[in-house]
Amino acid sequence: MKYSERTENGILFITFHGDLIGATDNLELFDFINEKINHGIYRAIINMGEVRYMNSSGIGILITIYTKFKNKSGDAVICNASDQIVKLLSMTKLDTVIRIFNDENEAKSKFNG
Repeated sequence: MKYSERTENGILFITFHGDLIGATDNLELFDFINEKINHGIYRAIINMGEVRYMNSSGIGILITIYTKFKNKSGDAVICNASDQIVKLLSMTKLDTVIRIFNDENEAKSKFNG
């Protein structure tokens, strides 16, 4: 699992690259997120635009990220998901829990609006 990140105006942007299938480096990602939360970052935008495939472990990663932020009265949203990923999130009913936006600008406006 590969990802890049940046922080902008108190929002953590996480962009996943390739397949989101879970791996041994999940703990590294979760430690990184915990560090950001401990430094006062309580909002995240998860950019799925470069994700080709996601399995149940990938869904677990999204749920864990979302839960970490919600537990601190924050929020995490998804953007740029492919039709296939949106369909998977819909089938699992996660689209009723984690909000999905078309792009980063739309997602940012959720936090700024």
